[in-house]
Amino acid sequence: MLKLIIGNKAYSSWSLRGWLACKQSGLPFEEVVVPLYDDDWDKRRQGDEFAPSSGKVPILWDGDVVVWDSLAIIDFLNERTGNTGFWPADEAARAMARSMAAEMHSGFQNLRAKCTMNIRQVYPPRKPDDDVLEELTRLMEIWAQARARFAGDGDFLFGDFGAADIMFAPVCTRIVTYQLPVARFAVPYVEQVLNHPFMQDWIAAAQEEEWVIEKFEQPADA
Repeated sequence: MLKLIIGNKAYSSWSLRGWLACKQSGLPFEEVVVPLYDDDWDKRRQGDEFAPSSGKVPILWDGDVVVWDSLAIIDFLNERTGNTGFWPADEAARAMARSMAAEMHSGFQNLRAKCTMNIRQVYPPRKPDDDVLEELTRLMEIWAQARARFAGDGDFLFGDFGAADIMFAPVCTRIVTYQLPVARFAVPYVEQVLNHPFMQDWIAAAQEEEWVIEKFEQPADA
């Protein structure tokens, strides 16, 4: 059976992506949640299970096969399940979805740094910094393009829930947590992502966690 090691569900955005990928695959998997930055963190991340990723989560084991990094986990599970559950079938849509996922993977640094994920909080609204607003504008541009060109009657970026939505799911939580300004068309999309059964399971589990990381419990300077 697959074994997925993840961090705190309240805070770990990359863990969320890896976990959603496992759920989307439909394959059975063992879930191991480890508290980030607790007293045993440095020792734990030096263990054999974490060695391939240098202690980073998520990390997915399939017997002796190991995959780390959320986007790599998506592609690994996509191959394991016949290349049908993650990326659009249409070539043009698939190319755009892959590009958007890669941009999320490597970009939006200001949004990610200044609006860290905290599923358990909703902070009072405040004007984001200009660099965050610039990235939100870019986010709205690519979401709008995907929805207009390829969503059809579906609820998600490319119609059905898939890899692109998985990559942007933590951003949807940030939009709510920080009450970030988004285009009108994006509001129902964010709601659809957060109301997806997988996301509801994750959010419920995050609310039940007892671990608190104080540095992530303060509003970011957005």
